[in-house]
Amino acid sequence: MSIERPGLRDQLRLCLITDTAMCGERGVPAVVRAAVAGGVSMVQVRSKNTSDRDLLALTLAVRECLTGTGVPLIVDDAVDVAVLAGADGVHVGQTDLPTDLVRQWVGPDFIIGLSVSTMAQAVAAEAADYLGIGPIWATATKPDAAGPVGPIGLATLVAATGLPTVAIGGIHADTVPQLAGTGVDGVCTVSEICAAPDPTAAAARLRAAVDDIRRMRP
Repeated sequence: MSIERPGLRDQLRLCLITDTAMCGERGVPAVVRAAVAGGVSMVQVRSKNTSDRDLLALTLAVRECLTGTGVPLIVDDAVDVAVLAGADGVHVGQTDLPTDLVRQWVGPDFIIGLSVSTMAQAVAAEAADYLGIGPIWATATKPDAAGPVGPIGLATLVAATGLPTVAIGGIHADTVPQLAGTGVDGVCTVSEICAAPDPTAAAARLRAAVDDIRRMRP
């Protein structure tokens, strides 16, 4: 089991997962830059159905715009791209490479996130630094995800692990208050920011809502 990284719970306050199509003509780096200005505290680059070469180029572009911000850069699934791009970490799912093998590959300083949706998955998590719990609510962003766990399920899973946690799935500024009292460290969103006309304002609304529920953590 990983030793908790100082500051990671704060870095998980508001995680942005990128979506190239939703960012549109503005481009992912521009949306990321605007979102960080609004309070995003971690960025996960995710670009499904793209080549490794294009994913690497995108990750490098996002890394450049995060330079000097202190915001960690995480890559979804692709451990090799994360390493080559000099990212801060990688986030894997239940059908991706096992976290203990990823740890052997990337070493002790790399952040490893793991998606979980059940109690068995949460308590069996090995070598992960944080857990992404969800989906909390049904989401069109990932239609093949497991069934929603809801705020009650989230609280149960948070209580079952000593790892930092972030909630994902159906996260919007008006749903975040329903997570008060669950003990979760932060939230993760895609469309709420990537599809927003003003990513800075959208991130600021989410960040304010997250800061409110963090004050109510047990």
